[in-house]
Amino acid sequence: MATAFLDQGVDTRPTNANGGGFWQSGHWPTLVAAFLYFDLAFMVWVLLGPLAPDIARTLHLTAAQKGLMVATPTLAGAVLRVVNGLLVDRIGPKRSGAISQIIVIAGLLSAYLLGVNSFGGTLALGVILGFAGASFAIALPLASRWYPPEHQGKAMGLAGMGNSGTVLAALFAPALAKLFGWNTVLGLACIPLGIVFLVYLAMAKDAPNAPAPKTLIEYLHPLASADAWWLMGFYAVTFGGFVGLAASLPIYFTDQFKLTTIVAGYCTAACVFAGSLVRPLGGALADKIGGVKTLSVVFLLAAAALTGVSIAPTLPVALGCFVVAMLALGTGNGSVFQLVPQRFQAEIGVMTGLVGMAGGIGGFYLASSLGLAKQLAGSFAPGFLIFAGLALAALLGLTLVKASWRARWTSGAQI
Repeated sequence: MATAFLDQGVDTRPTNANGGGFWQSGHWPTLVAAFLYFDLAFMVWVLLGPLAPDIARTLHLTAAQKGLMVATPTLAGAVLRVVNGLLVDRIGPKRSGAISQIIVIAGLLSAYLLGVNSFGGTLALGVILGFAGASFAIALPLASRWYPPEHQGKAMGLAGMGNSGTVLAALFAPALAKLFGWNTVLGLACIPLGIVFLVYLAMAKDAPNAPAPKTLIEYLHPLASADAWWLMGFYAVTFGGFVGLAASLPIYFTDQFKLTTIVAGYCTAACVFAGSLVRPLGGALADKIGGVKTLSVVFLLAAAALTGVSIAPTLPVALGCFVVAMLALGTGNGSVFQLVPQRFQAEIGVMTGLVGMAGGIGGFYLASSLGLAKQLAGSFAPGFLIFAGLALAALLGLTLVKASWRARWTSGAQI
């Protein structure tokens, strides 16, 4: 039966799927399945962040080790996104997603049964969780291939709203760790993951217009275009900022303001929820006014908010700045992926992997640099200020390329 689901899925697409409004223009069960898969994958991808204070106390980790521990899943996810991008174009997004989910569930279950007893063990677990982060390169093309260019921003935004799973981790992981111990949380996570896996098998369906498989050299062909590198750089700031903060904020709130892990989790959830909520709105806004205009405001707001965080004297001020930063970065995530399919529609699978990889690298940099800044300088401020500078550099780059993009891109959608 599982094989049948992998091959067929549930096809409830309307007969007028190529016309009408957004919901009539694609395959909504696949969009829902992509969202659920992405949501639970992101929940476990950042799971080490909310558990970090407890893990650090148990294993006696330094500030730099804590930063590296929560950053490792983002780096592993970045590398694996390229692999998943290749798999999507070779065997299809549905099969690729099924394989990835099985690996994550098996890895978490093994960690729960065997235990994680050293810093090296946390890094090994982080690599396994990277498969969850790499879901980005599967869920987005799974949904995107069903929708025409004029609805790409909304489709990618709704599927990408699965990054709200980071809210679930921040809300529930600290409380569950207090009740049952942090190692047990790893096993408990397998329950919702297993349920969503079955739903995914039943509802997801590969689009019929998938591009023909290419050779490895052809997969990497987009890297010959400067446009690919620009899009990767922009996403390294928007998504890198989002996931880097999602992983690091529990550590920041507990270290900076001496909050309990549960209260720090609530504060983190509020920030992450803001960024997750606006991702589809960012895609829709980019559909309406253009991804370039939207990103210009995003980078400016993110830089200002992160600068504010670096000098925030109290928890309410810091929390307010983080919410603004996450709202901007979440909007930027949707905006970048309104632009990607306009330029690389035929290579959307591999480009999703490449751009997603860049986002993961950005998140790894931010999370690890905050830990290093705290250990070396005694403050998180230098890490925030440097990333604010990167947002301004991205704004400058966007200003340099926007005229060329508008002249050369001919998808018919807003740029």
